[in-house]
Amino acid sequence: MDFEQIRTPAYVVDEKKLENNLLILKNVSDRSQAKILLAQKAFSMYRVYPLIKKYLCGATASGIFEARLAAEELGGENHIFCPAFTEEEMKEAVNICDHIVFNSLTQLELHRKIWENAGVSVGIRINPEFSTQEGHEIYDPCARGSRLGVTRENLPSVLPKGVTGLHFHTLCEQNVQPLIDTFRAVEEKFGDALSQISWINLGGGHHITREDYDIDALCELVMYIRKKYGIEVYLEPGEAVALNAGYLVTTVMDIVTNDMPILILDTSAACHMPDVLEMPYRPPLKNAGLPSEKAFTCRLSSCTCLAGDVIGDYSFDDMPKVGDRLVFEDMAIYSMVKNNTFNGMPLPDIVLMHGNGDCELVKRFGYADFKERLS
Repeated sequence: MDFEQIRTPAYVVDEKKLENNLLILKNVSDRSQAKILLAQKAFSMYRVYPLIKKYLCGATASGIFEARLAAEELGGENHIFCPAFTEEEMKEAVNICDHIVFNSLTQLELHRKIWENAGVSVGIRINPEFSTQEGHEIYDPCARGSRLGVTRENLPSVLPKGVTGLHFHTLCEQNVQPLIDTFRAVEEKFGDALSQISWINLGGGHHITREDYDIDALCELVMYIRKKYGIEVYLEPGEAVALNAGYLVTTVMDIVTNDMPILILDTSAACHMPDVLEMPYRPPLKNAGLPSEKAFTCRLSSCTCLAGDVIGDYSFDDMPKVGDRLVFEDMAIYSMVKNNTFNGMPLPDIVLMHGNGDCELVKRFGYADFKERLS
């Protein structure tokens, strides 16, 4: 496609790459009989939900608005987990969700009358206290002092009445071995509970659609769980659904010099790709290299007032010029769902690139989108 024809900044989702990811996930589901859900916290572009619906069995939500979006736009199974629910949220959740996962026994009992009367399937999130993260403690639910999930010490040997499932989510952008190791820890600590449930949710963080992911080992694990415990197995990848299926197209607005050339872009790490600062994370840039790998090394930054709003240092074969387009890759995930309008920065357009290369402008944001978030 010709990125020069797109108004910037813009998120561009590649429909063909998205469908290739979905085909891989469908293959995992067919082979292992795992039920795979879209984790909307990573990717909620509902324009492509009709495509996703062909391959996945439903969605999972981290809050009532995501649950409502799945009910309205996707269909299929609708799961929700949140560290705490208000009474109003619970009353709505039981009407639109099939499965509700509670973060504590206190929450389970607080809302018991509502969920029991509704007849939904209820689970408890557990904390295996088994960390597999390295360097990303912000994304480690098993970190010391974590608020997420019930530890073995706080879970009774007989599960509370009405609880039919368990859920754990401990991974972040990982291959299958950390999942295998984590499930071994779950078996060791929660083995008595596994015989009392009808389903288990292995959470997300599985990079199933990455080239080096061991799909055979994942399928073997799921089949082992299903056979040994006679329970349904759910996976809820978010990143894997849209991994490497999107771009963020930006324009060089200015170039300043302070020890090195610094490109001022019409996009922002803080506003349009917050994971760059939170992880931290260096997004891949099309046709660029690591610092000093190519002839010209530049720092890529934004036009916000935040001094640290820097995307990273990249090198180029030719020195970029004002007006050039730059294309960040792997920008479908944790971008649209996390962006913001700090400094009054405009939100990027959302564009869908179809299989034939044609681009559809799905959404254009304006001043009203900024103003209506304020009072």
